[in-house]
Amino acid sequence: MIKKLSFLIVVLILCVAGAYFYVQSQVNSYLTQPLKIEEPQIVTIQSGTSLNRAMSMLVDKKWIEPTSFSSFIHRLHPELAGLKAGTYQITSDMDLNQALMLFISGKEHQFAITFVEGSRFVEWRDILASNPNLKHTLDGLSEKEISQKLGIEREKLEGLFLAETYHFTNGVSDLDILKRAHVKLNNILNEAWDKRQSGLPLKSSYEALILASIIEKETAVEDERTQISSVFVNRLNKRMRLQTDPTVIYGMGENYDGNIRKKDLKAPTPYNTYVILGLPPTPIAMAGPASINAALNPDQSSYLYFVASGNGGHVFSKTLVEHNRAVRAYLKQIRNK
Repeated sequence: MIKKLSFLIVVLILCVAGAYFYVQSQVNSYLTQPLKIEEPQIVTIQSGTSLNRAMSMLVDKKWIEPTSFSSFIHRLHPELAGLKAGTYQITSDMDLNQALMLFISGKEHQFAITFVEGSRFVEWRDILASNPNLKHTLDGLSEKEISQKLGIEREKLEGLFLAETYHFTNGVSDLDILKRAHVKLNNILNEAWDKRQSGLPLKSSYEALILASIIEKETAVEDERTQISSVFVNRLNKRMRLQTDPTVIYGMGENYDGNIRKKDLKAPTPYNTYVILGLPPTPIAMAGPASINAALNPDQSSYLYFVASGNGGHVFSKTLVEHNRAVRAYLKQIRNK
């Protein structure tokens, strides 16, 4: 009798062990199944989402197969239970286990938003407003109100942010992006101001930023920036009007239709450097580090004029006679095209 009982116990143990190892192998096989996606996909795990709920979500999207062993996964793999709320990116080279480990890691996907050098604040607002991954807090606010929220003591925000690519997690606010861009701009501007050339006709780092924004709009040719800067610095030193078209365009605002006419050059706006002496009251665009450094470290030259060469660059002149000759050459080249 005892032998029979012992035999039955052994059989029972073997059956339980066999069942355990079978379930374990099925679970492990299930966890190593590759995700059925061809392109990276964004997954948002809400606060309080359970392991089973997360897997059900993946099944609903047909990214994994369903299984009758799902209820055993958290028992056999308790390390997979602590999912962290966030937005993640899964890729086609992942299996289910790797996806779940990503949800546990809390390493959220970094979205990106890019602002180009020479862009204007009105364009930044449109870019921020159209990004679906940002929390939008600026809708309906005036530029002055945004300035107050940022703690910036200027009503005009043009030029006060560094144009580059910013990475962020889902739900970060548009205001936070602007704060980061403003801090980065100030860091670069202050460092460049501390290392500036002596004897510049600039009273403050803000005036340097204004000049940098004009340089930014005048040329995209990297090695021309310091030459362009030298022309403007020379003109400022001689109390000559800057006479730069981008400032006229900025002053025209929505009235600019792609053309500058003679009447526009005579229009008395605060930004028309054909009319006013010195710099305009604010920057006219977002300047990059290269233009900021060029504004504060211009070439040592005698140039007072420049005009487009027709080949992507500019022709620089020391006298009005030379400049007029370069203008005629440019116009001739344009007509021949």
